[in-house]
This record gives sequence, structure tokens and C-alpha cells, in this order.
Amino acid sequence: MQSIEVLKPGIQTTVQDYPGRIGFWNVGVPPSGPMDNRAFQLGNQILGNDKAAAGLEITLVGPELKFHVEAIICLTGAPARMMLNGVSMSQWNAIRVKAGSILKIESIIVGMRAYLCIKNGLKIEPYLNSKATFTLGKFGGHQGRALEKEDVLFLNEEEKFRPCNIIDHQLVPEYKNKWTLHVVYGPQGAPDFFTQEDIASFFKTDWEVHYNSSRTGVRLIGPKPNWARKDGGEAGLHPSNLHDNPYAVGTIDFTGDMPVILGPDGPSLGGFVCPATIINADLWKMGQLKPGDKIRFIPISIEQANALEKIQLQEIETLKYISPPETIPITPESAVCRHIKKINERPDVVYRLSGEDNILVEYGEMTLDLALRLRAHLLMEWVKANINKGIIDLTPGIRSLQIHYDNKVINTNKLIDVLVSAEKKLEDVDKVCIPSRIVYLPLSWNDPSTQKAIDIYMQSVRDDAPWCPSNLEFIRRINGLQSVAEVKKIVFDASYLVMGLGDVYLGAPVATPLDPRHRLVTTKYNPARTWTPENAVGIGGAYMCVYGMEGPGGYQFVGRTLQMWNKGENNIDFHGDKPWLLRFFDQIRFFPVTEDELIQIRHDFPNGDYNLKIEENVLDYGAYKTFLLKNKIDIERFKLKQQDAFEAERERWIETGELNN
Repeated sequence: MQSIEVLKPGIQTTVQDYPGRIGFWNVGVPPSGPMDNRAFQLGNQILGNDKAAAGLEITLVGPELKFHVEAIICLTGAPARMMLNGVSMSQWNAIRVKAGSILKIESIIVGMRAYLCIKNGLKIEPYLNSKATFTLGKFGGHQGRALEKEDVLFLNEEEKFRPCNIIDHQLVPEYKNKWTLHVVYGPQGAPDFFTQEDIASFFKTDWEVHYNSSRTGVRLIGPKPNWARKDGGEAGLHPSNLHDNPYAVGTIDFTGDMPVILGPDGPSLGGFVCPATIINADLWKMGQLKPGDKIRFIPISIEQANALEKIQLQEIETLKYISPPETIPITPESAVCRHIKKINERPDVVYRLSGEDNILVEYGEMTLDLALRLRAHLLMEWVKANINKGIIDLTPGIRSLQIHYDNKVINTNKLIDVLVSAEKKLEDVDKVCIPSRIVYLPLSWNDPSTQKAIDIYMQSVRDDAPWCPSNLEFIRRINGLQSVAEVKKIVFDASYLVMGLGDVYLGAPVATPLDPRHRLVTTKYNPARTWTPENAVGIGGAYMCVYGMEGPGGYQFVGRTLQMWNKGENNIDFHGDKPWLLRFFDQIRFFPVTEDELIQIRHDFPNGDYNLKIEENVLDYGAYKTFLLKNKIDIERFKLKQQDAFEAERERWIETGELNN
């Protein structure tokens, strides 16, 4: 039997592969894969494995495994105590294991994660083209979770003999508690979002790793920015808030005043500013950061980042050390690398870098404008039709499009040149007609699960937040409404247009009412919640979101609905082999159900025993503009009242010191 039995699972041992689950960023599926991808790749290369071979990621304390088959293994990553049949073994080289042997990987000595690679790799059924475990989504790897006692893993049979290799000892890094991480400045910087002093402070600070860190993100402790803006406007009351845009793995995301390095299990969309992104060659270090470690971010140029990545890839391929060139820190000047000014009906276009292989294209002013979202859609369709090689992901935001590309295939500056020239070729937004299904979803208003999340937040994070103990009362107050009943009426009257998918993972929609009079504006939790129930419905800024799964979050709760993601069960509402329910530009309309009714719906829906009402429709932007013009006076009256309440809330925050919390 080609198997390995788990006698003890360790703290968090998961199956991973590299590069992970690529190509689904635009619907909120993270790549996952090894957090220290360099150590993982080197382990597979030592064993002569295929690059996509699956192995084990070990966190802090490793597993105890019984081999029922002869195997060859290699342990890489952070230094760890490894015993084979009671005999100490060394890392970073191939070790033959006889059938019946017991391998113990005990505590990691320094660093955070080690990697057990096995000759030919683990035999795992792929999910969305990868064997990587995404524990939050409960899919991939071994049953979508970390290993447990008595699990059995199987090995691939060898198709052709590949010899093992010896690694140059100089390739084994030094694991420590002080780290230097090279970054590319941007996508958001000074003076638009941060002050110049904020940016200077960011780069001279020795940041401390927070204890509440994970594969989703590494939280950091350090100075709070002074901020260049008083608030985020329609995007939220805190100056870190912006209209949701796509993120890159390794970007440093200010969720309120606390920065978080977004990990390989992190979100693809979000409404917070990001001043820097870790370069590809240093992403591996994120996997070794442990609570209490210190980090210093060093800004370097795209050219230097590309050179370091090229060297790292050569080292992995050859297992030979290459002396790196000296890195020369740059002085961050602007997070904008190209800017096209507005011409007639064509809006401003700004090009920002998120690392060396992501370009964030932003349209127009920082306002909620459907025309800007449609412009991003037109660019996305143009790129699909006209750039045939090197594009990895195209992920739209509210007024932006992030283009993730292979920088070994496409030169950054040349790609920006192509994108600039494309602007003259895009269709007139006023002529756009696009499919827009109307999807009716049940909503349990103020569901007990959301109140539980608020209670947990008050007990474990803070109990003095303006949105506690009632998010609904906070929504009422900040929008200048007379009662919570008025909040409820607006939510159920609104037709929410899906602007993006994956805001909080797995096809979760970020949507806004087509009628501006239904746009309830709130701010997001600061700091964010540590737990949110799956499919909770919340409002943040001017946007509604349905959480795709359990996890952290910051939107103000209004209730809970059914599943946005289908893990393979038979349900006709999920189209083809795509497990996400919604599409870009769908319209969501809620109807009320009780808590008990929703429990039954959530039980029946994944099994195909509850079908949604879905109507085919078209979004005609020209007709929509006519609607806005016809109702202009009433819309402006509503927005003025709302703005007065928003400003009053901000003044309360200033008086109580909330903006400094």
C-alpha cells in the first residue's frame, strides 16, 4: 500500500503545491500553496520531483508519520528537530525511508514553517487545478483541512526515474527574528492617501509581528499614520477606506490603522489602502515570520526586483548559489507610474504598481460611478481579446482593473504602453448594454449569527466601538434615518448591482444599489472582526457584501443569506463547472425570511432542493443615465441629508478620540 499514516498531526500540517490555485483571483479564490514557496520548491528540486508535486507544510510543531511504503523524503524550511526511527536526521538533503518507519518532526527551532517533500509527491485529487489546501474555504489538499490523527495519505507511483540532487549549502537561508523585506512602493502612497511623513515613518520603522497572524495575513504592530485625508468619503469614515480594489499577494494593507501583509490565503478584493508590496524574491520570508519578529521594509526599483527574482529562479532550477547584486534602496517619490488626464467623456486614468507583476489601472475621481466600473469592464474585455500571452489574472474593482501578468513574458513598461494605447479603442460607455440577471435571495434580518459575531468582537477586540452593540442602529445614525425600520425598508427595496466578486472570498459579491437613494453609507470596523459567519450580509462604505465563508471582516451587519459557493453538489443555479453563484453585473434583490426558514434553505440549497428565482435582464447604461437625470433633485436631497449625518458622526468621533483609536 503506497501510503503514509498520520499518528500525530502537529499543530497545522497541510497539503500544498506550487504555484497553487492560479486563475481564480477575480472570483475570490486565493492561490494558497506554500507560504515559504522558496523552501518548498527547493525541496522538490532536491528530490527530482515535478514542479507541481504536492508536499506538506508544517507550522511550529510537525507531525508523526508511519510509512507503509519505502520512500525518499526531504525536509526544508525552518530548522526543525526530525527523528527517523529515533535517529536524528538532517534537513535539505534526500533521505531514504524504509517501509514501517516512523518519522517524527518535532518543534521548529527558529522561524515558523518547514516543508516535507516526498519523492513523486502526494497523490491528491486537484480542486480548481490545484492540490493546495485552502482551510478557510474547506477545499483542496486532504479533505480541505489540516491533517488529523489516523488520516492516510497516498503517494504517486513513479512514472520515470528522476535522480535526486544535492543542494549548494549557501542556498540554505539564515532563519532569524529580524527580517529585511524588499518592496515596490505602491499601489497607494503619498500625497493622495498618506502624508510624506507617514511614508517616511513606514520605511524607517521596525515593525513587530502581531500574535494574531496566519496564512491569511501577517498583522503588524507599529506607528499609526496621520493620513492625508480626513475620511474615505463614500468608501467609509476612516481615511484608510477606499472604493474596493484588487489586492496582490504580499501587499501591505492598512485595515484601519493596522497594517497586514496579505498572505497566499488572503482576499483578492478590499477597501483599504496599500503603500507597498513585497517583491517576488522575498515573498518566501512571509512564511517564516512569527509573533514578536521585527521587520524593516526596504523600497527598491522594479528593475532590481526583477533581477533578484531571476536569480532566485535560477538557483531553484540549478540548486547552485548565485551571489546577488547589491540592492540599492530608492527614495519613494510617487505611487503613480503613469497618468492620462481626462479628455471629453474619457475619465482620468492612473496606473499604479502592486509589486513587479501587477498593474492597477484606476479610472476617474474617487467616487462611486457606474460609468467607471463599465470602463474597467471594457478594458478587461479588450485585454482578453488582444493580449494572448503572459496574462495570469484580470480582476476588476469598483473603479479599477488589476492586471496580474508574468513579468518574464511581458515587460512592465511595454505593458503600460499597450494599456495606454487601448484607451483610445474602448467603446463609448453610454452605448454599453450588458447582461444583468436579477437574482432573488432570502435574507434573515439581524440574524442571530451576526449578533453572535458582534458579541465575540466586543469580548475579544473592543467593546467601545461606535457600531456596538447594534450595527443596525449605527447604520441608522450615520445615514440620518429616523428608525431601524427605515434601514430595513431600504435594504429590501434596493436592487444591488454586483460590481465585483470575491470581496471576502469565494464568489462573494461587492454590490451597490442602482438607485442612489438606496445607498446606505457606513464605515468599516476598525480594527476588523476576527470572525464573521458564512454568508453574513453587511454594508461597508456604500457597498453591500455577502461573506463567502467564515473569516475576518469589517462590514456592518444587516443579516444573513444562503451560500454563494457550491463545493460540487448538484445545484442548477450554479452554472457549468463554476462553483460560484453570481456573475459580474447581476442584480441582487432580497426578500425576508425568518431565522428558521433560512436554516432550512441553507440545508436544502447546496443539495439542489431549493431553487432560486432568477430573471434574465439587461443593464442599459444610457437608460440608466436617463433614470438618474429624471430623479436628480430627489437623489441630491437624499445625499445631502446623508452627508450631514455622516459629518455629524465624524465630529462625534473627533470629540471622543475615535479617529485616533
